[in-house]
Amino acid sequence: MTPVESDLEVRLEPLQPADACVIWLHGLGADGHDFVPIVPELGLHAGHSVRFVFPHAEVRPVTLNGGMSMRAWYDIATLDRNGAVDDAGIAASRQRLARRIAREIESGVPAARIVVAGFSQGGAIAYHTALRHTPRLAGLLTLSTYLPGANAVLTADDLTARDLPIMVMHGQHDPVLPMPLGQMAAEQITTLGFAPQWRAYPMAHQVCLEQITEIGRWLGEVLGRP
Repeated sequence: MTPVESDLEVRLEPLQPADACVIWLHGLGADGHDFVPIVPELGLHAGHSVRFVFPHAEVRPVTLNGGMSMRAWYDIATLDRNGAVDDAGIAASRQRLARRIAREIESGVPAARIVVAGFSQGGAIAYHTALRHTPRLAGLLTLSTYLPGANAVLTADDLTARDLPIMVMHGQHDPVLPMPLGQMAAEQITTLGFAPQWRAYPMAHQVCLEQITEIGRWLGEVLGRP
């Protein structure tokens, strides 16, 4: 695949014209390069036509990290489930992701061939965006994440079709976002009528080879294979 870089993102272009896209958001403090090395490990067929887009979050101060500036999709003051949430920051990043999806659609890739994925903080934005995107996307993949500002989703009147394919993955030994937070997010969207698949792995706040293999299988399922 051919990498294309800009100030906003890293893209991996397939050898033939793209007819599908995966937009994958990184976690706190990382950037769009973080998950690029995973793509060759997904086991996609050699002639696939999937474009991978890895946006860079903006650099901003993060309260939880002593106000240090880093790439972040929104500010975090606390991970306490009852603590303050940067709703404005989440909404702004959701809108940015929605605009990026719109660009893909304008380029000729239909919504039904676009997957939104995210790790940790990026997964939270993936939740907020894909669950409320019309028309329905091809799938939602969330990795080691949670659902901050859940009320915005739980009370939304613009939820997408409930048959949206959703894969939720988490590390059983995650010290950053403990697995119960990931389970709670899956349970919350289940109450809305969605049917997420759940996978847990014996790992910390990271990804593992078994998980990457499963992601490749799932992408082949939701995007189809020739």
